[in-house]
Amino acid sequence: MIRASLFLAACLAASTAIGTRPAMAAESPFEPGLMRLAEVLGSLHFLRNLCGEKGDQWRVEMEKLIASENPNPERRARFIASFNRGYRSFGGTYTQ
Repeated sequence: MIRASLFLAACLAASTAIGTRPAMAAESPFEPGLMRLAEVLGSLHFLRNLCGEKGDQWRVEMEKLIASENPNPERRARFIASFNRGYRSFGGTYTQ
């Protein structure tokens, strides 16, 4: 009887621990498109600077996108990485 009680207590503790884990949200179907948009905004930001235009129009648009999405820190980092990847990829291709 004591073994059964201990086993039951262990199972209950394990199920409680498993149940409190945060659920991982499935990636939305439009997520790749948003990441691509962030990359394009980074590319446009590079081209704007390359063409001699002043201002941060495309970076500001990226900030608006991030603000409207209100992402968690991990997703925010992915947005920023995509923007930077777009900037760097055009930086490696186009020069003044």
